[in-house]
Amino acid sequence: MKKFRSLSALLAVTTGCALLLSACGRSAEGGSESKDEKDPTVGIAMPTKSSERWIADGRNMTASLEKAGFSTILSYGEDDPDQQVAQIENMITQGVDALVVAAINGEALSNVLRQAADARIPVISYDRLILGSPHVDYYASFDNEKVGELQAAYIVEKLGLRTGAKKGPFNIELFAGSNDDNNTRYFFDGAMKVLKPYLDSGRLVVRSGQTRLNQVTTLRWDGGTAQKRMDDLLTSAYATARVDAVLSPYDGISIGVLSALRSDDYGSAAKPLPIVTGQDAEVASVKSIIAGRQTQTVYKDTRALARVAAGMVSAVLAGERPETNDDTTYHNGEKVVPALLLDPVSVDKSNYRKVLVDSGYIDAEALR
Repeated sequence: MKKFRSLSALLAVTTGCALLLSACGRSAEGGSESKDEKDPTVGIAMPTKSSERWIADGRNMTASLEKAGFSTILSYGEDDPDQQVAQIENMITQGVDALVVAAINGEALSNVLRQAADARIPVISYDRLILGSPHVDYYASFDNEKVGELQAAYIVEKLGLRTGAKKGPFNIELFAGSNDDNNTRYFFDGAMKVLKPYLDSGRLVVRSGQTRLNQVTTLRWDGGTAQKRMDDLLTSAYATARVDAVLSPYDGISIGVLSALRSDDYGSAAKPLPIVTGQDAEVASVKSIIAGRQTQTVYKDTRALARVAAGMVSAVLAGERPETNDDTTYHNGEKVVPALLLDPVSVDKSNYRKVLVDSGYIDAEALR
């Protein structure tokens, strides 16, 4: 077994270290160990640099692992599943000791993970569950169904449906994430669990009629794709009616939805913007919330998620079983993958400063 530091050292990683890689990290080329005692290496495969969230994840994962004594190789697949497969193959060829993978396409990695298994390289599925492979050891994520529940509950609360303060009916349109991301189903199912009673009673109405998951997905979570679909919905279903709420699963989609709405004169005194949810607390969307455009987002502390995933790596390479809190829910088509799930937090204009700024997740200057 190659030299590595203990899990307890890993868990002592501070938020500051997670954010200040240059101050706290150890580069793959650096370190004080001799060549014969080099740190074990972990390959980190992230989906894309087009999302601020994934850039932060890569930075935080690198910092957490390097603080614990690992060297790292970080790659971004730029939303190209084939490119991500090639990057992981390259990491295996380089002899990494473990892999942390946030899949672009959850079903595209079966062959490359077989190669990892043949090389006895453990795999941690990061945030998005890898599907169709028995060679996934553990899963680090958030309570994905709760994310959807928080988004939907916010809509219900702000429309006054639960208290009966407002009877409706209210018009709502539904958006979901990419159809090749396993999390999409959990987000949508969580939201629909909350919204279904109001849809069934007629107090919420989807004028487009698009209520099934396969009708509302957004490939690669792309904001431009969401904007085009929202444009089409406004033209086809809202010529004489207004949208009261939009269930959006992700901030990038929310930005696209809002662009379409504002192009249709929403945001004026005569035509207020609807409630628009989101996820990931990206700076652009938090600024939009402060400005009174996007209404809500769901915050997921990716610093904590990086520490969890790094802890899993450290435990597995020590021959130990990592801590998990859900060993039944996440079946990837081949096996139930033991998971450790963190809690997401609903954020709007009333609490963004306390939750995001005071915790150090976002610098106050970035929101000016």
